[in-house]
Amino acid sequence: MKTLLVANRGEIALRVFRTAHRLGIRTIAIHTDLDAGAPHVRAADDAVRVESYLDIDAVVGAARAAGADAVHPGYGFLSERAAFARALEGVGIKLVGPSSDVMDKMGRKDAAREIAVAAGVPVVPAYSLDDDPSTFAYPVLVKAAAGGGGKGMRIVRAASGFAEAMASAKREASSAFGDDTILVEKYVESGRHIEVQVMADAHGHVIHLFERDCSTQRRHQKVLEEAPAPTITDAQRQQVTASAVALAREVGYENAGTVEFLLDSDTGETYFLEMNTRLQVEHPVTEMVTGLDLVELQLLVADGEPLPIGQDDVQLTGHAIEARVYAEDSFGGFLPQAGATSIVRWASGTGVRVDHALESNQVVSTAYDPMLGKVIAHGPDRESARLALVAALDDTSILGLTTNAGFLRTLVASDEFRDATIDTAWLDRVEIGTDVPAPDDELPRLLVSWVSAMITSMDTGHAFAADGFRLGAPPAPTVVELDRPVMVARAADGVAGTVDGVPVRQLSAADHVLDAVVDGRRVRAVVNVQPHVMEVAWQGQRHVFTRPDRLADTVAVGDGTISAPMPGTLLDVRVTVGQEVAEGDVLGAMEAMKMELSLKAPFAGTVTEVDAAVGQQVAIGATLFVVEAAE
Repeated sequence: MKTLLVANRGEIALRVFRTAHRLGIRTIAIHTDLDAGAPHVRAADDAVRVESYLDIDAVVGAARAAGADAVHPGYGFLSERAAFARALEGVGIKLVGPSSDVMDKMGRKDAAREIAVAAGVPVVPAYSLDDDPSTFAYPVLVKAAAGGGGKGMRIVRAASGFAEAMASAKREASSAFGDDTILVEKYVESGRHIEVQVMADAHGHVIHLFERDCSTQRRHQKVLEEAPAPTITDAQRQQVTASAVALAREVGYENAGTVEFLLDSDTGETYFLEMNTRLQVEHPVTEMVTGLDLVELQLLVADGEPLPIGQDDVQLTGHAIEARVYAEDSFGGFLPQAGATSIVRWASGTGVRVDHALESNQVVSTAYDPMLGKVIAHGPDRESARLALVAALDDTSILGLTTNAGFLRTLVASDEFRDATIDTAWLDRVEIGTDVPAPDDELPRLLVSWVSAMITSMDTGHAFAADGFRLGAPPAPTVVELDRPVMVARAADGVAGTVDGVPVRQLSAADHVLDAVVDGRRVRAVVNVQPHVMEVAWQGQRHVFTRPDRLADTVAVGDGTISAPMPGTLLDVRVTVGQEVAEGDVLGAMEAMKMELSLKAPFAGTVTEVDAAVGQQVAIGATLFVVEAAE
């Protein structure tokens, strides 16, 4: 293998490139116009434009044009599309994954179930669609045979709701997968999601790399993953690992795959769920506890080499936990977020790994999956790994864009996760914001107020300049106007004082990082103070504070150009080119940093330019409207 094309983007493309570069393999990225300057494009040796990451013909054409020997699909996009694997096979390019025939068999839950039965693997009790629904033992789960990710899946708790759930699941399955085939199975109320990593070569060798626990889910989407599983017995581990190997052998599997099981908490029984015919998002936890590079093993197998290790060579060392960082407002209804980051700081240190493709001043679009990266921590045991992950999430600071990092920190620090008492339905049962408490904003308000007062009291230079703090005249008490007035009184030395009576001693302040002792407590946070808005990342959570006196000042009166005061999304466009407007007329509206801002005409005149469309994401300073003054 000389040249490898990665048919993906973001953190997984970067992760594959790292191993390929170490092995001396030339790397090719693909990208759309939206991703032309993305980190994964810059990291590759070469790059090819495609219209869409989902366009099989375009991706195969890019691989041929680049002279690729092999294509790594990552996950998502085309990674489990048998048609993609078949198209590569047709032009003599190796897919780093199983054959198209195996994908066909394992990609459907109904076919995979039959193979599991043939391999002697326990499966979830199921019902025939020809049976009378009134005879089912409820609750049952109706689910799409052709897909995953929670689509086409409904829990039915009584016969009276079966027909409606079935119709709804079929519609969703047809829309998502083009196939409305449905399975009906026993629904396990309290269970744990256990999955086994397998690796197989073309020489008949199949091994497992032990198991992972992915029980912390929300609506069938994984949130936290760990290895090894914290609550299973030796007998259960033996059953799931042996079953996974048997299944892989039965289907003639090759390369990396993951066999998923459901462990019934009430009975202790394990059931086969499905097989993912690709590398998983959570593969880093397996790598950290086994010391193996799964991508390296994938590339060796794809190159026709036998696995360089046997089952006895695979040993577990310590514990690892992964948290998925998404562009979403977890404490605001899990709404997806988009826009431009201002400051991004990822964690680092012993036992901490971060796979990401997010930088400062980067635009995050809703066009692609909202996962921005993964923070992983390893320790000699589960508790040390958990505490290391809490600390790593504390050091994860993403401003300009709201993420779920604070939510993840809250989950990892919770008693339920600490004691491993969670199950797959945990986050669907609890109330987010109360049972899983939203982070308090009092300390973040204090921190941004202190920084704001510090900056405004100084004529030249300030504590957030790269060369550090400059002492000046003793600052006068300052009232910082946020969502409420905050009184900041700084002592003559400029590094001690109070905020609303709370004692503060500044230890250091540089490059947007404030290190201070607040009321006897040591705190360190990333703070960004701007004219319209002030932000702080504290324990992973982004807190945003607006200045009420600045909200109306969204348009500068000058040459009639109305620009975006912040990165955000256009909500409304009310004018067209040639339209006459009066001073103060609303031309449009945008949402930026959780605020809705009206964009108004600075004076009476004619609209000569409209560079805005509803739903459009715009960068700070982007020209949206131009008004030519009336004579």
